[in-house]
Amino acid sequence: MRNPQDPRHIQRQKVVEDLFKTTFYAQQIGEKAGRIIQSQGKIDKYIKKIAPQFPPDKINKVDLAILRLAIYELQMEKKEPPKVIVDEAIELAKEYGGETSPAFINGALGKLVK
Repeated sequence: MRNPQDPRHIQRQKVVEDLFKTTFYAQQIGEKAGRIIQSQGKIDKYIKKIAPQFPPDKINKVDLAILRLAIYELQMEKKEPPKVIVDEAIELAKEYGGETSPAFINGALGKLVK
């Protein structure tokens, strides 16, 4: 992320917030978050492969939302280069996650990209 006001970054922030909120209660969400939720089963299979020691129900909810967004963009949308998606996911983890979130996101997505 070069600029925190980049429209793509702001859009990703909104999607992560929507995905995070849906883990607690049903609500109206954006179109992209809806597509991610529809693909959640497939996305979670990727998570189980790249982080077998952390099943989706044990991953921090913010980290899980970021992972789901990044995996969706990497495996289904394929609009951006993988490096851009991974870098953006790490930046989101720095903004929203805990101390270990950026390293966890980087490691998991690094396995997926290989």
